[in-house]
Amino acid sequence: MAQHAESGRSSKRASVTRAQVVGIVAGVVRWIGLLCTLILVIHILLTVGSANPANGITSFFASWADPLALGFRDLFTPTDPKAFVLVNYGIAALFWLIVSSILTKIIRRFA
Repeated sequence: MAQHAESGRSSKRASVTRAQVVGIVAGVVRWIGLLCTLILVIHILLTVGSANPANGITSFFASWADPLALGFRDLFTPTDPKAFVLVNYGIAALFWLIVSSILTKIIRRFA
């Protein structure tokens, strides 16, 4: 009888631990997606706002935004450079937001 009670407790402990791990993983995925979106949006705002490209802050966000834009970086080719960044990097930001939300929901289903 004591073995059965102990087995039930360790099983409960394991399921709580699994739920906590799944929750942490889902949270990390969500925060990564939000951080990528934020970097892209800041880059868009700095570009559309005509920030000095030689400024350290502007170049920092530009250097991080380029790889985060993935295949969206040159999806559309408007002639206006501001529209170019707004459209292509904006789509990339939406992509990160949507994909991280979907992945978070999928991960939480494993809890």
